[in-house]
Amino acid sequence: MTSLLNLPTQPQSLTRMTKLPLPVLATAARAAHTPYKLKQGQSRLFHRLPSGLKLEVISQKKHLPGPDSDPSGDPNPNPPLVFVHGSFHAAWCWAEHWLPFFSGSGHDCYAISLLGQGESDVPTGPAAGTLQTHTRDIADFICKEISLPPVLIGHSFGGLIVQSYISNIKNKYSSHYSSSSGRDDLHPPLAGAVLICSVPPSGNSGLVWRYLLSKPIAAIKVTLSLAAKAFANSLPLCKETFFSSTIDDHLVQRYQTLMRESSKLPLFDLKKLNTSLPVPSISENSVDLLVIGASDDFIVDEEGLHETAKFYSTSPVCIQGVAHDMMLDSSWEKGAEIILSWIRSLK
Repeated sequence: MTSLLNLPTQPQSLTRMTKLPLPVLATAARAAHTPYKLKQGQSRLFHRLPSGLKLEVISQKKHLPGPDSDPSGDPNPNPPLVFVHGSFHAAWCWAEHWLPFFSGSGHDCYAISLLGQGESDVPTGPAAGTLQTHTRDIADFICKEISLPPVLIGHSFGGLIVQSYISNIKNKYSSHYSSSSGRDDLHPPLAGAVLICSVPPSGNSGLVWRYLLSKPIAAIKVTLSLAAKAFANSLPLCKETFFSSTIDDHLVQRYQTLMRESSKLPLFDLKKLNTSLPVPSISENSVDLLVIGASDDFIVDEEGLHETAKFYSTSPVCIQGVAHDMMLDSSWEKGAEIILSWIRSLK
């Protein structure tokens, strides 16, 4: 192989370097670090996509203490829950608190790591996918692995993926496998959808400009923390970006390490993402929707929360005393309990 610098030929005793395909490199990278340690009752599986790439899924099946421990005869079983993370996160962020909580409340739970994140395969290219490809991956998993219409729950950019999903969904009253419209490219129906601290339907450009104009110091911090990934090397900045001031530093340090190792590729090419926004609106009664935000969110402001709720003609719920990563924050129960109450109201 000719060197770009035209160096002398290497001695035959030196090992020849071979360029490996990215899926092979991804496998080697997984072997180089310790995956998130699962909690009791959790399991890790890999869903194979039509492309051949695999998605990591951390699952935890429902368990009910006492006489209700066997709900198999329930004529109205609880819907399964499918969780979609945002940037710099993976399935583990749901496995820490919310999978045990919701499975203990009678729901089968599935947390997905998007391609290029967590233990999922890494695709070729500069970004892990597009809004459309990530959405199709979620739809493929639901169609092939979930027997009942689930509640789809998305956080941050995962919330934008959920919005993309519901904009192309089969009517919730139609068959799981057929569409009255005659189209077969519609996503499987849902029992409901939850948007948590979600990027608004128009994207994050409005958030960025509001910060620049009204909170320039915060804008610099957010840019450094997220765009430059400075949160990965600064404990105070990581805490300010994702968590409340009340959370213990040793937990922030643990989550910081997990976030640093989670993202092998950016979820999106943001310039290309913005050209596909806003997401299409949804038809009336296509899906029951909960829009939920956090009072101490450093990334998605109150105006962003209200923009999302207005787009879907619903009223938002803003939880006091929690930050952007409400599923990991010190008061993680607040959001979980509100969501559980809402899910129970769907029956």
